[in-house]
Amino acid sequence: MIEVVKVTILVDNTVVKPYPRGLRGEWGFSAAVGDVLLDTGQTAAVHNAKLLDVPIEEFGSVVVSHSHFDHTSGMLDVLNVMDQPDIYCHPDIWDHRYLDSEGQFDGAPLGIPYTKSTVEGKANVVEHRDPVEVADGVYALGEISRPHQDYVIGKVERDDGDVEDPIVDDQSVAVETDDGLALVLGCCHAGLRNTVEHAEAVCQGDVQYIIGGTHLIAMDSEEIHAIADWLAGKLDLLVGAHCTGTAAAGILNERLPNIFEPAGVGSTIRFD
Repeated sequence: MIEVVKVTILVDNTVVKPYPRGLRGEWGFSAAVGDVLLDTGQTAAVHNAKLLDVPIEEFGSVVVSHSHFDHTSGMLDVLNVMDQPDIYCHPDIWDHRYLDSEGQFDGAPLGIPYTKSTVEGKANVVEHRDPVEVADGVYALGEISRPHQDYVIGKVERDDGDVEDPIVDDQSVAVETDDGLALVLGCCHAGLRNTVEHAEAVCQGDVQYIIGGTHLIAMDSEEIHAIADWLAGKLDLLVGAHCTGTAAAGILNERLPNIFEPAGVGSTIRFD
């Protein structure tokens, strides 16, 4: 159990403060969770970490929430400043994924732009499907069961043909604190309710704090209100970033004004 947890958002769609000067926003996500890095964004993680005085070069662990490029394209930039860290990921993150929107970007690659062998040259790759403790009181949650709604996108190549991508590699990070679990999300394709229930089952505790990409951007208004009903009275803090979406943020701010906060590059959340 960790007495003080600090989460700093290094990559997000938006920058939330003018200082330090030069912070960059981009579509994607990366966050320092204590001395564990969750995801690597596209291009800005190392740049923003330096400006925010987050010493990722000293970190020993990286958790990959899922394979999508906006969470993994910055991996080599990160590994070039780290010293052979452990990378915790699902074995399926190396699969070829692509967009099937039947529009302008139909066929565009969605997955990690590096091969496993390239990453293994700079890190110790730890593939896992089950939950694993990556630092004291910090857990990469592994595959998440989905009795409730999830949010999938794109297709993935399989030996017998391309299929709709279930994004089974989607995972989040849970941190044990004195007051309960802090859940840090990359993109939450597995679904917010599924992820919360999975974290509580794995860590045998109640989720009190949620930070990161909730993927509520994929929900309609009625579904967002239903999630707000479910979260009401459950959490002490809900910090929405990346794929939460402006419509969802507005509803959550109205429905849960005492616990909801928007976030972006430069946001720092402490749990004492």
